[in-house]
Amino acid sequence: MKIVVIGKSGQLATELSYLANDEIEIICLGRHDINIEDKSAIEKALTHLNPDAVINAAAYTAVDLAEKESEQANQINGYAVGYLAQVCNSLAMHLVHLSTDFVFDGNNSTPYLTTNKHAPVNTYGASKAIGEKLLIEIMPKNSCIIRTAWVYSTHGNNFVKTMLTLMENKPELGVISDQIGTPTYAKTLAKACIHAAVNKLSGIYHWTDQGVARRYDFAVAIQELALEKNLISKNIPIKAITTADYPTPKKAKF
Repeated sequence: MKIVVIGKSGQLATELSYLANDEIEIICLGRHDINIEDKSAIEKALTHLNPDAVINAAAYTAVDLAEKESEQANQINGYAVGYLAQVCNSLAMHLVHLSTDFVFDGNNSTPYLTTNKHAPVNTYGASKAIGEKLLIEIMPKNSCIIRTAWVYSTHGNNFVKTMLTLMENKPELGVISDQIGTPTYAKTLAKACIHAAVNKLSGIYHWTDQGVARRYDFAVAIQELALEKNLISKNIPIKAITTADYPTPKKAKF
């Protein structure tokens, strides 16, 4: 089986590339290999490679910056997904699309179901919701959406790597304690994506690792393990703060 992964430089795509074996060929395409904002470029690339399935791990992920760059966020996270869906539908290629918990507002006191309606509170979440809606509208049967949250790995930019850098260079930290989520290792998420592609799953799925934590709890655990593994050289105080104490552009309450 041949699988094309779009989003070559991201942490998920990196983990996906490691899962290639004798039975599964994985080809990762970056922005220089395929322009997902151009339908004809998508069609040309996918026709040439002729994969059995496509995993779209490409995204505009700068949540705060998206408030100023809404057009770019909507194009990459939204309309480009529509272009991919049109091409994959016409070429009979299964499409797995990665989405996010940010399509919701984070106000629920219980876990979100795949049937919950979109309720984004920021531009990033709204742009991802556009992509989901277009995919479902264009090819509902030969595609699936995997929503995930709090992804981390040794690659790219993520909460774990940011915390390690700050812990090594700051005398103390203030970490938000009223945002709750499910930290998800990119390696396990990658395996879920491959499973979806190989088995041609359809519909919407929520995938994270087990367990929940506040960002503050996550940071404390990161420091404990980092000290144990000699990844950082000192133990610093970590103070619990609220979202209100750390003002940023609009964010869901995860």
